[in-house]
Amino acid sequence: MLTAGWLALLVLFRRDALDLATIYWTNTTFGHCLFIAPVIGWLVWQRRHGLARVRPQGWWPGLALVAAGGLGWLLGDAAGVALFRHAGLVLMLQGAVVSVLGPNVSRALLFPLAYMAFLVPFGDFLEGPLQTITVAMVMPLLHLFGVPASVDGVLITTSNGYFEVAEACSGAKFVIAMIAFGVLVANVCYVSWTRRAAFLAMALVVPVLANGLRAFGTIYAAWWTSVEAATGFDHIVYGWVFFALVMAAVLTIGWKWFDRDPDAAWFDPARLQAQPKARAEASVVVLLALTVASLFLGWASLIAARATPLPARGELPEVAGWHRVGASTVAPWTPNYPGADRFLIQRYADDDGRTVDLAVAAYASQHEGRELVGFGIGAIRENDRWVRIADLPDLSGGHALRMTGPGRVERVTVSWYRVGGKLTGSDSQVKFETLKAKLLGGNQAAVAVLLSAEQGNDAHAAAAIEDFLGALGPVDAFADRIAGGR
Repeated sequence: MLTAGWLALLVLFRRDALDLATIYWTNTTFGHCLFIAPVIGWLVWQRRHGLARVRPQGWWPGLALVAAGGLGWLLGDAAGVALFRHAGLVLMLQGAVVSVLGPNVSRALLFPLAYMAFLVPFGDFLEGPLQTITVAMVMPLLHLFGVPASVDGVLITTSNGYFEVAEACSGAKFVIAMIAFGVLVANVCYVSWTRRAAFLAMALVVPVLANGLRAFGTIYAAWWTSVEAATGFDHIVYGWVFFALVMAAVLTIGWKWFDRDPDAAWFDPARLQAQPKARAEASVVVLLALTVASLFLGWASLIAARATPLPARGELPEVAGWHRVGASTVAPWTPNYPGADRFLIQRYADDDGRTVDLAVAAYASQHEGRELVGFGIGAIRENDRWVRIADLPDLSGGHALRMTGPGRVERVTVSWYRVGGKLTGSDSQVKFETLKAKLLGGNQAAVAVLLSAEQGNDAHAAAAIEDFLGALGPVDAFADRIAGGR
């Protein structure tokens, strides 16, 4: 019955199940998730003799977990937050276990059930802070070893090249995988909570330090040889050898303090014999679980049906004191808004020769693959030739960043978002306002407005953007005109 319930849930939420499988297989940050399901199977197998002495019984209060997962999925679907959708699906699967097998078996399987949380791809928010930590480690080491180097945001320049400490080089994928590995070892090899906490702390700190040393070693080797030779070797070593060596080192350090007897029982079956209250037939519980999950799918369909298409395609306006010119011939830039119902971009220049690019993307409603904010969406796309150098202070409420592109051409780009009557430069605020508009029946139209200046000096670029913005008028009114087709 549990197998039937799980299969039915995966079919109902097949889009998210396929999305998870795609992430596991194609995203190197979450490649470790491929091993989570086999690890869970092994953990259950280790408990098989004790489980044979615990009676499974349907338990309808477990449906509360299914409902909680369904609600989380709905919030993620409405706000366009894949993390919530994926976590909601996994929680529904966990809730099905508790509902079908009952509280006694669920207590016996407590850790394997909890470990299912690592089926959810999470942790990419660590990339930014870890980039900063890596740069902070690398620069003193380069100076200590006599390498003349300077840093600008995430770009490190030496006498024979410059290096981007990109998201992929931050060590985030390393740390995320080590968290999953550390939690497993802490449960399997330790009994003392103090030792478990110490091992987890070490499993977090050692990869961060090791990644800083790896990044330093790459730049140092490039300084002695060439950028091409050093970076090519680095990717091979880091991808196939480095992670395994650090895992082995962490395990070796912690080995001395292992305090769990390998032959010790995982739980005491005698303590899990109480007859649970609110018992139910497993078949009934499975049907109720699927019914509960289906209610949230239906709710999401109603939200999608309320979306109103945008009017006929609009045009970007004439701006007083500025005239239209052709795209940059030095380093043209176009933001990435896949699936936008309306996308417009135009370059303007004033009488002093200053240029500003205005880009607008509008959506009648956001959903998976058609989102206002997200990874690779906005000013810089995934694997772009434009690279973020650093975030800048907000400009007139918009999120500002400095980036560099082909030929080391720099741009300052400012992004505003108009959702649910709110103008913001915050990605998280966009998600919240999107959620409100969908759940409370508001206008689901969403607009992104970007201004970008190609300049050699940040202050000049920001000044050009501010002057253009003054001539354009309030961003919220402009965005509403775009969404309304006027």
